[in-house]
Amino acid sequence: LIKRNMSAKGSELKRVRQSINSNLTNRAYKSKVNTVIKKVLSETKKKEAEASLKEAVKLIDKVASKGIIHKNKAANKKSNLYKHLNSL
Repeated sequence: LIKRNMSAKGSELKRVRQSINSNLTNRAYKSKVNTVIKKVLSETKKKEAEASLKEAVKLIDKVASKGIIHKNKAANKKSNLYKHLNSL
């Protein structure tokens, strides 16, 4: 899994291991965000959409606070969800 170069020493290998782990974690969070967004956008009733919107906003804020997505991207995603809710 780890590609070894001629110059790869201990600390460099540790950074590679850490980046692999963080990459997996970040991908999982981004996938959760996209799933919860699709759930909100697929709702047709306003009451159900409001409930899933609350969950989505909470997750988006959590992911943005961890630095996995940028705060402006989080704001854009939330704005899109609120637009959808108001259109119902």
